[in-house]
Amino acid sequence: MPVRKMKVEVYDESGNKYMISFEGRVTRDKVQKIFDIVELLGGVPLAEPVGDYSQSFSKMDKVLFIVKKNFSALWFSAKDVQEAYEREVNEPISLSAVSTYLSRLAERGLLTKTKNGGKVYFKMVSQELRGVIKSP
Repeated sequence: MPVRKMKVEVYDESGNKYMISFEGRVTRDKVQKIFDIVELLGGVPLAEPVGDYSQSFSKMDKVLFIVKKNFSALWFSAKDVQEAYEREVNEPISLSAVSTYLSRLAERGLLTKTKNGGKVYFKMVSQELRGVIKSP
């Protein structure tokens, strides 16, 4: 697996900017630890984004928020996420961009991916269910 890089920028209530960089094998546990650090710094908790989906979040972050909020225990398609994204974030996003982000999240181990009848479906992966998830 190629080396991945991840960078998180967070602003606290006083306007201070924190940048957290990670390079290496990105796993769900490592990402969760970074999110925990963000919360400790007083930044926006990544599990519960600000209602206006602050500009400091990347589109990938926003897609992950939408997935966690709306599809945490369900199989879903890129079209489902696109519709939820446009409804909640109130900005357009192409279906191909959503598909790319979901595939990258699957590569990182945050989602599982399956094909059924020519369609691609995704599901959040929890540690307890890793390796036990069944296709729709």
